[in-house]
Amino acid sequence: MSRVRVLIYAAAPEDDTDGVTEAYHRISAELSGTPGLLGNELMQSLGESRSFVVMSEWADLDAFRKWETGPDHRGTTSPLRPYQDASRGSPFGLYQVVANY
Repeated sequence: MSRVRVLIYAAAPEDDTDGVTEAYHRISAELSGTPGLLGNELMQSLGESRSFVVMSEWADLDAFRKWETGPDHRGTTSPLRPYQDASRGSPFGLYQVVANY
């Protein structure tokens, strides 16, 4: 199986511009050492400063699904939930790496 990347779309409200960043750091600290999690990044749009994407990389889909369906998933990720941006239809996306250089 190949690596999987999970993208979480987030938007910071005008009255809480640091909330996404603070939630990201809190969650990342809790996820440290999670089996199958290779790392994650918080990216901020250059065009819209209140728009963010969290990208996590997993060893494979099985590792991600095991964590996603485990008992800690919802509690660990809850700080970011108020900032989810569903304007794309879904606040997240799952992508499989099919090629890289």
